[in-house]
Parts: sequence; structure tokens; C-alpha cells
Amino acid sequence: MAVTSVSPSPRPFTAGPALDEIEHAHAIVSRVAKKTPIETSTYLSELLGSPVLLKCENLQRTGSYKIRGAYYMMSKLSGQERARGVVAASAGNHAQGVAFAARQLGVSSTIFVPLGVALPKLQATRDYGAHVVLGGATVDEALRAAAEFARDTGAVFVPPFDHADVIAGQAALGLDIMADVPDVDTVIVPIGGGGLIAGVAAAVKQRAAQQGRDVRVIGVQAENAAAFPVSLREGRPTEIAIGPTIADGIAVSRPGTLNFQIVKELVDEVVTVSDDDTARALLVLLERSKLVVEPAGAVGVAALVSGAISASGGELGRTVVVLSGGNIDPLLMQRVVAAGLAVSDRYLNLRLMLPDRPGQLARTSELIAAANANVVEVLHTRHGNGLQISQVELQVSVETRGPEHKDEVVRTLRAAGYDPIVD
Repeated sequence: MAVTSVSPSPRPFTAGPALDEIEHAHAIVSRVAKKTPIETSTYLSELLGSPVLLKCENLQRTGSYKIRGAYYMMSKLSGQERARGVVAASAGNHAQGVAFAARQLGVSSTIFVPLGVALPKLQATRDYGAHVVLGGATVDEALRAAAEFARDTGAVFVPPFDHADVIAGQAALGLDIMADVPDVDTVIVPIGGGGLIAGVAAAVKQRAAQQGRDVRVIGVQAENAAAFPVSLREGRPTEIAIGPTIADGIAVSRPGTLNFQIVKELVDEVVTVSDDDTARALLVLLERSKLVVEPAGAVGVAALVSGAISASGGELGRTVVVLSGGNIDPLLMQRVVAAGLAVSDRYLNLRLMLPDRPGQLARTSELIAAANANVVEVLHTRHGNGLQISQVELQVSVETRGPEHKDEVVRTLRAAGYDPIVD
């Protein structure tokens, strides 16, 4: 976990859209964007000792907040610009937001997506009427292709975050939060390129200033794609090498230039979370709040569950966590839930070396059952490394109820003379 503090912002604010511009954007965006619900999380509230509410942009049209910025920017295009159409590049949420906004405005859209895009996101983008072009191994390659298409055809490029109108459109979400929770003390927002947090921070800080108070804004990044902590230390947008992360929706190698300046001035703190933290948060949201959220959208909850954001003494006060999207591939969901169960000590992988004689598998199963655990998968092999000729290796995956039950299963096997290895 890494934490980067940002100096408290001066008054008046010098970065970001002005409040009257945000209010205008809010009126425009509200034509198409749902006012998504804010749900109280009893589990997180009890964990932190102060109220925690979830802003459910995972329930937004197109499955994420991206529709806000895309629609507002495109609503300001001239008749000539609309006639030329729009182009964008994305691995998912931005693609759907642009495609949907274009359909609503009667504008043709072309979206470049990398070859590895999840099938549900690809199909949804097509269903919104966009012409989808598959190509390139990464989003950066798709962005270059989209920029070239814009130069060749005159289509208007719709950037995912680094544009004043996109930021103003995302800021509409901040006004929704302030309207629904006027006494909010802290807002926690996922960060990729910075468009969402730049807009939300500009809105909530200015609205709170009208009330003569401040609202703390905290950003959260995936630790393997955390360009903002490095950039804030360097004092300028800095490109990083992105490592593997399940939070692909916020895996951006360099902050937007406009976004960085707003975050530097208005955001109070930026923290990072691991993939294990995020997997655990997704499981919490599924089980406790009955909400399907994509990994990038769950990093704010991950920061609370993991302790990345300090909550000692209830200092966060009334907290709103933005769940920025819900577009998760079912295959990824399956893997993430399994990972979340494992890091929550609800899923136990064991290896046992057994004598190669009849009845050993049945005896092991009986012992696990006696500990009230459920076997979900078994691999029985004579070909493991380090096995003697008279041995077999048993690999067992077991559902458990938590750390104490996990330890009980291991103790039961050891008491029976086995030496289980926990993976």
C-alpha cells in the first residue's frame, strides 16, 4: 500500500471547471444519465465506526459513469462536427459511453478497441450502434489508431479523460452526491487517468465551500498501475510502466494533463490497493450489498477493507464511496470471486503426500468432512515432483468459513498423522 498526501487546496480554487459550468453540465447530462442510488453499507459502516454509503454508478446506463463526460462533450459539438462523426478508443466503459451518447445525439461513432477486449463489452458497444474496429494489443495502440483515423477522416476524437468538457460532465456526479448526502465528510473515488476524480473533486469542493466547510476527497489506484503517486511526487504528469492488474479499467500509464493539475490542487490524498484487496472488496460487495461491480469500480471499497485509508476514531465521518462501474466479464468474475474467497480464508488449497494404497483418499475426505468443511476439487496424482515410488500427491480445494475454520481443518489432518501443505 502506498499513500500520497496532497496539500489542502487554497480558496478560491484555480483548477477545474467552475461551479456554474458544472451545474450547466449537470442539466445537460441529466437528459440521459440516471440518478443512480446511494446505498448505505451496514457492513462497512460497522467496520469503520462511521456511516459509509455507496454511490452506485455500476447501475448507470452503459454500466459506468463514462456516459456523463462523453455525452456532455458531444452535446457541445457544432452541426459540422456532428456530421463528421466521432471516434474514440477504449477497452470497455469509455467505448460504451461514447457509443451510447452518439446514438442519443444522432452522431455516427467509430470505436477502436484492443484485440483482448472482453466479449460482453465488445458486443455492448456494437449494440449501441458504433462501428467497432478491433486492432492492437493495448489501449495505447488503439488510441494511436483512433487519432490517425481522426486525422484522416475529420472525425472528432473523444478523449477518455483529458478534456475540459469531459471533466465537467463527470463533475455532474459530484453534484448528485452533494444533493443526496449534503452532510458528506469524505468522498472516495477510483482513479485511472483522473477524469472522474477531477470532476467530482471540483464539484464537491465548490459546493461544500458554499456551505462554509470542506469535504475530504481521496483517490484510489491499483498498485500496479499507480501513475498519480509518482506524478505528484515529481510535480508533473509522469508515465509509468503498468504491471498486471485485474483493475484494467483504471490501468492508465500517465495522468491527463488537465486532470493532474486539478488533482494536485483539490484532492487530499491518493492511496493504492493490491489485486488481493480488490478481489476481497468485490466479494464484500456481492455478499453484503448484493452489487455486481467491476474491479476498477471496487477499489474504493478495497481501500477501506484493507485499511489503506485510515479510519481510526471515525475520522472519515460520513463517507461516500463511488462504485464507478459494473461491466465485469463473467469469466473474470469467476476468477476474482475465487481469489476473493482465498484471500478471505474462505477457500483452502491443500497438498498432502499419501501412501499409495487403497482407502487413503476416502480417509482424507472423511477427516475434512469431520471438520465440517466441503471439498470442491480433488487432484490425485503419482507424478508430482519429489514423490517417492510408494507415494501419491493429493491436491484438495476446500471451502471454509474463515481463518479459524481453516486452521481447524489443518489441525484435524495433522492430528490424524498427515502433514498438509497450505498453498
